[in-house]
Amino acid sequence: MVMNNSGLLKGIRVLDLTRVMSGPFCTSMLADLGAEIIKIEMPGFGDEARHFGPYQEDESTYFMMLNRRKKSVTVNIKEQQGRDIVKALVPQCDVIVENFRPGVMQRLGLGEDAVRALNPTIIYASISGFGQDSPLKNWPAFDLVIQAMGGLMSLTGPKGGPATAVGESMADVCTGMFGAFGIVSALFDRERSGKGHSVDVAMLDSIMAMQLTGLSRQLYAGDTPKPVGNRHPVTYPVDSFATQDGDIVMVCFSQGAFRALCGVMGQPDLADDARFKSNDNRNTNEDALRAIIANWAATQTQDALVETLQNAGIPAGPVWTLQDLTQSDHVAERGLVTEGAHQKFGKVPLVPQPVKFNGAAHVGEAFVPTLGEHTDEVLGELLDLDQTEIGALRANKVI
Repeated sequence: MVMNNSGLLKGIRVLDLTRVMSGPFCTSMLADLGAEIIKIEMPGFGDEARHFGPYQEDESTYFMMLNRRKKSVTVNIKEQQGRDIVKALVPQCDVIVENFRPGVMQRLGLGEDAVRALNPTIIYASISGFGQDSPLKNWPAFDLVIQAMGGLMSLTGPKGGPATAVGESMADVCTGMFGAFGIVSALFDRERSGKGHSVDVAMLDSIMAMQLTGLSRQLYAGDTPKPVGNRHPVTYPVDSFATQDGDIVMVCFSQGAFRALCGVMGQPDLADDARFKSNDNRNTNEDALRAIIANWAATQTQDALVETLQNAGIPAGPVWTLQDLTQSDHVAERGLVTEGAHQKFGKVPLVPQPVKFNGAAHVGEAFVPTLGEHTDEVLGELLDLDQTEIGALRANKVI
């Protein structure tokens, strides 16, 4: 099978020792750009994500979404022979990515110093919960833990309500994105300097860096944000409202936008009402203003209200479910859901990284590897092992 033979990262080979979400999301982004990803998995078990639901006929669709365009090679890195295989692959790779807890790779003899001795120009990327030098580096880290410690939960949920997690694994996802950003940046510098780099990406750092509005209040004014529901924490009315057949959001980001809203509601005098004439006044009297807008919105249909607001120059949109989104004309036109290949299921839906590059070569059809699907291919082509040698490794449960 010919895979990942074009694209912006054509010719870049990545040794992927990641599992679950943040690391695999990172390497999937690189794969979408044409990098060759050699995913190392434990024989007989694989990436833990293969055992996370939801499932389709015992295959994890969660795993499918995160591991497109990767070659699955089963190697038992708990065994010395397995570690030797990984070390033999290192000189032929441009990047190694791992997301074990700090110290694990060193104990396996695969730490940065050992790897760099084999390949001085390699990019060594480590993704962890708290970073390689944090006093919390030995704490186990999962998305919910990071959302909690990263302040995101303290900002999310209804006004006066309990801290609430975002409805997706945002800490994992943003860490994966920052990881891919760091790796590509290091590769670019290597082209100029000829030097390898280490990339240290922490989930807690990443989720913190995403919270610019809250941090602008905390760091500059000592104002610790609290949950405010769907409204913007500073500007009002920037909020969601119910219509006859679904919710909408509107963004009255300026005095002009608020005046336009008052006009389309048929209450132009509200713009000069002392309770609402400035953003500070509207924040102080939010409950009264919200009731006025909510009563008006409840008389409209979702589509009609969005159209009315947009025609008045007020940014607005419907609150969509994932079903609404995936079935939308936008997703179809932008090609956000693509078909991939799977040995068992044939065609499967996948969502590749979303950035469009003008004139970039297409990297070919996406695919999802079954466990160990490419073991013989990679060991034969890159390490020159013959079938007898591969068979012996398999018999010894090294691969």
